[in-house]
Amino acid sequence: MEPRLFRAVTLLSSLLLFAAAAPPLEAQSVTVFASGLDGPRGLKFGPDGALYVAEAGRGGPNTTSNCEQVPAPVGPYHGGPSARISKITGPGHVTTVVDGLPSGQSSLPSGDTVGVADVAFVGNTLFALLSGGGCSHGNPAAPNGVIRVDADRGTWTYVADLSAVLKALPVANPIPSVDDFEPDGTWYGMVAVRGDLYATEPNHQQIVRVSPGTGRTDRIVDVSGSSAIWVGPTGITYHGNFFFGNLGPFPINPRSDSVFKLTTSGQFKVWDTGFTTVVGVAFDDRDRMYVLELSDAPGFPNPGAGKLVRVSPSGEVEGIVTGLVVPTAMTIGPDGAIYISNFGAAPPGLGQILRVDVAE
Repeated sequence: MEPRLFRAVTLLSSLLLFAAAAPPLEAQSVTVFASGLDGPRGLKFGPDGALYVAEAGRGGPNTTSNCEQVPAPVGPYHGGPSARISKITGPGHVTTVVDGLPSGQSSLPSGDTVGVADVAFVGNTLFALLSGGGCSHGNPAAPNGVIRVDADRGTWTYVADLSAVLKALPVANPIPSVDDFEPDGTWYGMVAVRGDLYATEPNHQQIVRVSPGTGRTDRIVDVSGSSAIWVGPTGITYHGNFFFGNLGPFPINPRSDSVFKLTTSGQFKVWDTGFTTVVGVAFDDRDRMYVLELSDAPGFPNPGAGKLVRVSPSGEVEGIVTGLVVPTAMTIGPDGAIYISNFGAAPPGLGQILRVDVAE
């Protein structure tokens, strides 16, 4: 039987025991920067110096029957406007930037959710990537897409309908296990480069470019058409070229996943390998690459097996943090610290943002 593929943010019911089962974090200096979040995902520092965090939300009461559904036991999803974007101005100082965004909760006992997947700034304007929208997530009036956020007013408008993009531009090799197909996608990471927004979608396996001004959306690469195995592009960053990580199929085969280098023309290749379930990639000002791993253990996600590693330009690999609990994203702050969404793919309310002081 084809193994179930872990679609970027889907939990298994056994992960309900996170808090009791997770071992303590191990690192030189790790502090909890914020807590009590509803599935923190992508995060970025804004021009005002605050940290903006995408949250998946809590789903809602709505289901649909007039469109293609995510197969059981994951589907049907229960949707509602419970996702949000939060702003953190200091340790424990969390406020809501905008709420009422589409969130979908699966039918799994764990009740895992998809909602806002990531955030990015173009100049002073905040944009967000929606992953909990669309008819298949119980939100037929609110598709997945890229939105523009008025942070001062707490309002938002669509820039691009990415649910429609997936239907209009099917990939060459859809996901091999029909049990895992997400009609509206599970959009994951987004980065702003030279005024455009680049977003990853691991379920259908593609990366697109969205123009914030016009909403025009172009596919940069169909990863599914270039690999014999399911790759699943997740976290993405820019460092002279694009670099993205891959989740890989489940059950987890440790050290079988990679970081890929991608050009704007759509050419990509393995940049570095030997990682496990990569969900985030970042570079510091010394060209050192940081790789965030969801779970560095065989089988299915193991609470407390998340890890942050650093790769020097010479290729030396160093463990920075262990004991993370299903982390989902990271960013490097203006202070040089690493900020991590911990308990990211976990039940609502458990989410944390960790601050990691990185030893030189």
